[in-house]
Order: sequence, then C-alpha cells, then structure tokens
Amino acid sequence: MKKLWMSVFTILFILSSFCQAAPPTVQEIIQKMDALMRGKTSYWEMTIMVQTARWERTIKLLSWAQGTEKSFIKITYPIKDKGVTFLKINNDMWQYIPKIEKIIKFPPSMMLQSWMGTDFSNDDLVKESSTVHDYTHVLLSEDEKSYEIESLPKEEAAVVWGKIVSRVDKTHYYPIKQEYYDEDNALIRRLTYTKVIKTSGRYLPTVWTMEPMDEDKVGNKTILKLDKIEFDIPLDDSLFSLRSLRTLSK
Repeated sequence: MKKLWMSVFTILFILSSFCQAAPPTVQEIIQKMDALMRGKTSYWEMTIMVQTARWERTIKLLSWAQGTEKSFIKITYPIKDKGVTFLKINNDMWQYIPKIEKIIKFPPSMMLQSWMGTDFSNDDLVKESSTVHDYTHVLLSEDEKSYEIESLPKEEAAVVWGKIVSRVDKTHYYPIKQEYYDEDNALIRRLTYTKVIKTSGRYLPTVWTMEPMDEDKVGNKTILKLDKIEFDIPLDDSLFSLRSLRTLSK
C-alpha cells in the first residue's frame, strides 16, 4: 500500500510539473512590455519637464493613439506653444504651427531629432519604430524581480540604435530601465521608469526620466509625468487626419 501511494504521489508530481506554465520567451517578454505601454487605443495627458544647468522648461500635452499606426498630439502649455499639433500615420509625421498657420511634414531624418527641445526624440513621442519588430532580442540575465534583455537591430531595420538594453519587471512586464547605445557601443542615453500604478487593469510606470550621456549634457534630464491614462477607448478615425491638425489646435 505504501508503494502504491508513493507511485501515485510521483505521478501527480510529474503531471503538475508538466501543467505549470512555461516561462515566457524573450520575444514574448518584449511583446508583453510593448502591448502594456500601447493598448489598442489610448489617451494620455502628460507633463514634460526639461531640466538643464542653465534653464528649465515645462510642456503639457494631450495624446491619442490607435495601435502603432496612428497618433495625435496637442500642446496645451506653455502659452507660446499652445495649439501646436502633431499627427503620425504609419511612417509619416506632420506638425501644425498656429502662429504661421502652416502644416509641416517631417522628413525621415527628423524623426530622431529632439522633440520640442526635450531629451526625447520625435520618434519617441509618436512611437514610430518598433522594438518588437525592428530588433532581435537576447536574455542577458534575470533575477527574482526582473529580466535584462539586449535588443539588436535587424539588418533591414531603419533604426539608429546599435543596441538597446532593457530591464523589465518579471511579474507585470512594465519597463524599469532602458539604455540606448550607438553603433560603436557607446551609451548615449538612459531612460528610467518609476512610480508604478495600476490603471485599466495593468501596472504602469507614470514617471519617465530621460538622461543624455553626452559629456556636454551631463546633469541634463527630461522628466515625463503621466497625469492621466486611458486605454482601449473609442476613437473616431477622423481624429487622425490632416484636417484635425488645424481644427483641434484651437
């Protein structure tokens, strides 16, 4: 009888081991992180604070997005920039400047330039490039709380970074830190995520701090604070149009 119970226990142990969920692949980890930060649709209210040794600046904006293909941004503060709007559809991006009543289309070379004088790029704000699809991923290390992942660009990908090293939370898959390197393996900038909250059924960091690593920018940083976030809300397709650049700037 004792042998029978031992056999049953052994079988149950083996079955339970098989039933346990397999750990996610590194590709799945990156996909989960990306999906967490995007949603099918989203609405964001943000405050961006630029800090340098000589001056400080605050920008407030509203942002709407539909997947990875479409996004719309409206500046609400400061007064001199109020009403400036941005539209991104697939790989194209436009800006409307109310003071001159003109729509400007961004050439691809401008996507990696500074957005509104911050340490974020135009690409960062409209999320044009995709870490999921434009890079291959390798798990460098892990501990009880997080994964460390190295992302290397695919040969055909039109991206600027030589590699990106991400630290990702192991339970909820939100980013903790990302470091961006150039083709010579020099660290160019570091993005740190803090103040995690639960919203719309997901855990999200609400303060993002971008720090450039250039010698002439030591001590500079841009802090992006998420004041309000909504995911998977209905959005009218007409929002993502050249017409909206003008009409929604008012």
